[in-house]
Amino acid sequence: MSEGASVSVHMNSDDRIPAYFLCHGAGPWPWVPEMRDWHAQMAAGLRDIPRQLRRTPRAVLLISAHWEEPVFTVQSAAQPGMLYDYGGFPPHTYSLHYRSPGAPELASRVLQLLAHSGIQARADAQRGYDHGMFAPMAVIYPQADVPVLQLSLRSDLNAAEHLALGRALAPLRDEGVLIIGSGSSYHNMRTFGPIGRAPSKLFDDWLAETLMQVTPAERSQRLADWHAAPGARMAHPREEHLLPLMVVVGAAEQEMARRVYFEEAFMDSATVSSYCLQPESER
Repeated sequence: MSEGASVSVHMNSDDRIPAYFLCHGAGPWPWVPEMRDWHAQMAAGLRDIPRQLRRTPRAVLLISAHWEEPVFTVQSAAQPGMLYDYGGFPPHTYSLHYRSPGAPELASRVLQLLAHSGIQARADAQRGYDHGMFAPMAVIYPQADVPVLQLSLRSDLNAAEHLALGRALAPLRDEGVLIIGSGSSYHNMRTFGPIGRAPSKLFDDWLAETLMQVTPAERSQRLADWHAAPGARMAHPREEHLLPLMVVVGAAEQEMARRVYFEEAFMDSATVSSYCLQPESER
């Protein structure tokens, strides 16, 4: 069955694909040996995702912290190129490739769902894969054999609107699509090091409580008002690395989260976490 032929096939809710919010790490770290040591725990968490899923998704819809547009924008190329959106790394990291196919028919389905929800969106046939996609995906699926479609953030960075985006995308999880929000639970480049330990833990504790302990309705409200959380603006002076989480929670709004990666001294500094949201029957 072709990808396009399968978009209308709805699975039993027990087979609903989980949704993930993942910390994607620093730049092109999987291709830099000295950086792989710093990311060892993160890499172990990423490598375990195929086992957790127990099946291969039809495609991955990935929302990266490293793509912002005035309106939500989806890749539509059959084979997106590479976007080396980082600086100061070894020369070979500017010619690496992660050659997963794109998913243009899924892009059309995404635009259809967003239009149905009254959310303005457009397609971009030129935009390549950024490191928020290819760094974690090269660890999760190193053979690059699963189609990946990137979807942008909206540049107003409104948390409630990104929750609404996730709600509109929720049907994809019953159509074999894995939704990944790729960012970080802590992203303050000025406070990496000892100064970041206390504020990152403060915010991470709040995030864990919000995702795993409160009711779904309260969780969505807390996330919409995330800037009022303890340590919020120290953890995220600018919220683009947190907003992929809003999309994931919107797409799994009635499902509780479990933590799939936790590290208290990432790069000898920050407390960081990644989460999976899935039906109780899948746990």
